[in-house]
Amino acid sequence: MTVAPIAIYVDADACPVKDETFRVAARYGLHVYVVSNSFMNLPREPWIERVVVSDGFDAADDWIAERVGPGAIVITADVPLASRCVKAGASVLAPTGKPFTDSSVGMALATRNLMQDLRESGLITGGPPPFSRQDRSAFLGALDRAVVRLRRERGL
Repeated sequence: MTVAPIAIYVDADACPVKDETFRVAARYGLHVYVVSNSFMNLPREPWIERVVVSDGFDAADDWIAERVGPGAIVITADVPLASRCVKAGASVLAPTGKPFTDSSVGMALATRNLMQDLRESGLITGGPPPFSRQDRSAFLGALDRAVVRLRRERGL
């Protein structure tokens, strides 16, 4: 039985850590799928694949969710996509380095829905805090740990 190679899927439209993802992928020789609704300039590397989907609602999410499973690492801030990917067996990281897991994704969905309701009612205005250097550093460490863990699990 052959084991599928480890691949990284980036929900790229608003992803602030694409360059960091490319650095880690280059270090380990991993293929990266950069999925977006529009053309995006990317480094010209054979292991970076640009995937431009239609601008239909959740088209990028659907493309990613339909292809991932064990051995995939998904980078997304989209909690519903994270939930779908965790259920498929993928490792999922937010751009801040926070992992989405079976035990955390339910609470993340509930929190997301609550915050959306509060924003719609006008009780909360504004969004999350600005992305920081510490977030970037935490992401790099989390992605590296996820790759090492998957490689160990697969005997690579």
